[in-house]
Amino acid sequence: MATEDVVAADFAPVAALLADRARAAMLTALLDGRPLAAGELARAAGVGPSTASAHLARLLDGGLVTVLSQGRHRYYELRDAEVAQLVEALSRMSPPVRVRSLRQSSEARRLQRARTCYDHLAGQAGVALFAALLDGGLLEPDADGYATTPEGDERLRALGLDVAALRSPRRRFAWRCLDWTERRPHLNGALAAALTARTIDLGWFERGAAPRALTVTDAGLAGLADSFGCVLP
Repeated sequence: MATEDVVAADFAPVAALLADRARAAMLTALLDGRPLAAGELARAAGVGPSTASAHLARLLDGGLVTVLSQGRHRYYELRDAEVAQLVEALSRMSPPVRVRSLRQSSEARRLQRARTCYDHLAGQAGVALFAALLDGGLLEPDADGYATTPEGDERLRALGLDVAALRSPRRRFAWRCLDWTERRPHLNGALAAALTARTIDLGWFERGAAPRALTVTDAGLAGLADSFGCVLP
């Protein structure tokens, strides 16, 4: 069977999915990295249950989210890190949402301080950690993005990470992502995801009530400084 020549990607259908404010709010909420129920996404988008279901059906059909079934419950999550990077990139190109209340102001400060970008650390904490890994000689550029140095491997093993197991053809090991709020890069990729999960397990960061927001604990401030020379601003 003959195949058609491809001269360009048709991104209009994806752009149309992202052009609705309710769907955009749902995708932003899913940047938390955790699966969310339809009711939680409806509240995040400010729409009713039936409207949320219609939006989620379109996002599923468009391949931007996947659904997990657990008993009678269904939970939605972003398809993969590539979708998260797309949403984050659009956030950097878009005007900020105007803060209209003290609650919104407090939430904005928490998100700027430390948050998840899908499954890796972002905000001031993420930018500072990435800079510390580079400045401390624990991470260095290579042809595929970034690689850990021998000293970096030792520090990460001491933290409980199996660095060799993180190298997989399914996902880039380490790369940078321009941070939405800081306009400076933070680390993403398999290494960033594993490091973020480990620091949460260690109690260095705690998840807050607001989606995506992380709180840096006293143990986290000490651990980041001792392990990586990372001093948060």
